[in-house]
Amino acid sequence: MPGVLSIVVVRNTHGAMGLLGDRPALLIVLAVAVLIVLGFLLRDVVRRSATAQIGYGLVAGGALGNVIDRFVHGYVVDFIAPRGFYIFNVADACITIGIVLVALGGGFFASTARR
Repeated sequence: MPGVLSIVVVRNTHGAMGLLGDRPALLIVLAVAVLIVLGFLLRDVVRRSATAQIGYGLVAGGALGNVIDRFVHGYVVDFIAPRGFYIFNVADACITIGIVLVALGGGFFASTARR
């Protein structure tokens, strides 16, 4: 889609949006730690909400895909390039969508008046 979306190949050695520099081991450890902490913190939400279960599955799957790429290659291959936005991959999209689904399933967007 010229001018809107391009497919390119970028070897991303950094974290999300270029953060944390060129340290794959640190990024792997952080991803695993975040998954464990999120799993612990969200265990009740995930038990009672199918939406949160799907969301956490997307987050875990996306993070695991990126961890495997970093472990095997030392980088993640990003290839989706929307105009005026960061280049990303399917795993990154799964993480983003998963976070939104966990928030929706956990009622994090509900008004405080309902609580």
